[in-house]
Amino acid sequence: MKTTPLQPEHEALGASFTDFGGWQMPVRYANELAEHHAVRTSAGLFDISHMAEIRVSGPQAAEFLDYALVNPSSVIAVTKAKYSLICAENGGVIDDLIVYRLADAEFLVVANAGNREVVAAELQARAANFAGATVVDESDDWALIAIQGPKSAAILQQVCDQPLADAKYYSILSARVDGVDVLLGRTGYTGEDGFEVFAPAAAARQIWQLLLATGGSDLTPCGLACRDTLRLEAGMPLYGHELDLEHNPFEAGFAKVVRLDRDADFVGKAALEKIASEPIARRLISIVGEGKRAARQGYEIFEPGSERAIGVITSGALSPTLGYPVAMGYVDASVSAEVGTKLEVDVRGTRLEFTVSAAPFYKRSK
Repeated sequence: MKTTPLQPEHEALGASFTDFGGWQMPVRYANELAEHHAVRTSAGLFDISHMAEIRVSGPQAAEFLDYALVNPSSVIAVTKAKYSLICAENGGVIDDLIVYRLADAEFLVVANAGNREVVAAELQARAANFAGATVVDESDDWALIAIQGPKSAAILQQVCDQPLADAKYYSILSARVDGVDVLLGRTGYTGEDGFEVFAPAAAARQIWQLLLATGGSDLTPCGLACRDTLRLEAGMPLYGHELDLEHNPFEAGFAKVVRLDRDADFVGKAALEKIASEPIARRLISIVGEGKRAARQGYEIFEPGSERAIGVITSGALSPTLGYPVAMGYVDASVSAEVGTKLEVDVRGTRLEFTVSAAPFYKRSK
């Protein structure tokens, strides 16, 4: 398995590891519940250096990304970011992405770790007719460290040479941390305020150690286990669970991300226009339960009293913040699934009642 530049730091902190997309990643350090609560109440530090960074540059960079992705990158202002999807010709989702605009003719595309090779290859193939656009996979050059939680900005500000108070959500700025040139994205995957620090791989350990020393008891190293419960509470999809090649953006509730109203063509547009014009076969819903037994990925969903499964759970957990089970899953579109609808989930042979809920399950106070 691959390891990130921060592997020695994780080992020194006594992390437990898991295979995630071919990477050996820290799943927890001591207690994943404590790590989860630290992010909600103070701040947590995550190694997400397994994520992919792909630079797109040149005079046709914006035009190319407009063609390659389902929404236009040309409208992104310099220093801003946009959530996007890269879809196959048939409308299936190859990956979900964040596109940062660094300059007029320069973008940084961040893809999921397990999809690095396929996204880089797709972008390079789609750039074939754009001589003025260059696609370079820079993933090995970068370390990516996320600092998330209500105290994250205050901690990062102590070691950063740029004022952070005016940095808006989904923006990016250049800065120096401990003499190292970095990029700071005000983005995250936890539902809390925070930053993602793009640093040269060689400086990863230096910056990680500095942040932990600066944060002290207010900053907790966090693994992937709590990252998953945090993103689930915040209603954020995980590729391979809510998004994949077998599901299209409309089923997943991302109709607003797909910009079919623009004249320009983009990969998958014809298929997505056809899908949008027809009733969907299934849709992603959010549900909440009672007690302590969670609905996990792969568990079947039923209407009360029915023996025919109408769907399947894609992600589920006992919410550490809320204290009750939360889950997302796909159900047949023909089934009534308005907020408040009662459904059942087969939890290891026992049918438990769940209620359709609005998403997200958790929203931070601002």
